[in-house]
Formats: sequence, structure tokens, C-alpha cells
Amino acid sequence: MNILISACLLGQKCRYDGKDKNRIDLSVFECHNLIPVCPEVDGGLPVPRAAAERVGSLIINNEGKDVTAEYTKGAELALHTALENNCKIAILKAKSPSCGKGKIYDGTFSRTLADGNGVTAELLQANGIAVYTEDEINLIQL
Repeated sequence: MNILISACLLGQKCRYDGKDKNRIDLSVFECHNLIPVCPEVDGGLPVPRAAAERVGSLIINNEGKDVTAEYTKGAELALHTALENNCKIAILKAKSPSCGKGKIYDGTFSRTLADGNGVTAELLQANGIAVYTEDEINLIQL
């Protein structure tokens, strides 16, 4: 099975701060093909980059710049990759304005969480792809 996954969860240093989040056990997926994506980078944003949070339908970085277009482009490219590779499942980075599911940062840059989804998670779900965060790996039924 092909599974879409946030590249930072595989150790790629593509997060806004130039780091990765490779601190999860993915051994349960060793018989599956993990397809890495980083919607932010794929959408044209650099590494490192200013932190960004979702404010309604917009993504605004902590410098006040609207980066919605880059996040939207990255989400569309992630969806294309998922569909092209017949991915039915995606494992994405929690809390992210792109990849977060269920809870994301609220747009105040105060590390406060609010109900919501990142733009990539939202688009994938709308197209029938089951989205999980790294905190939900135990819920995935293969």
C-alpha cells in the first residue's frame, strides 16, 4: 500500500525552523511504500521560513505576510501526488496550518490550539483520503 506522509516525519529538514520531526516509530509501515511530501516547500516556500498559522481561510506568517497561495498550491500538489500514487491514507504533521488535523494553532502565534484542519489535510479529506497525524498512528488500520 502507498501511504502519503509528511516529509518531516521521515527526517527531512523541511519544517519552518529547518528541523525535522523524525521522532516517531514507523516500523509498522515497513511493508508499505511511504510517499513523502512537504506542501509548504512544494508550494514554493523556503527552508527555513517564517512560522505561519491559519486564520480562517487564510494562512498568515508571523511577519504579517499572507502565504495562502503557497499553502494552497502545496496542498493541491500533495493531493495530486496522493491520487497519482493511489494513496488511501495520509500521515501528516499535527498542529500544522498545512498538515494539522482536528487541532491547529489558532493564528495568534501564542501556541494556542483551536479546532480546525490545515489546508492540505482538509483537501485530502475532501477527496476521500483518510488523514491521520503522527499522534494517531495507532488508529490506522491497514
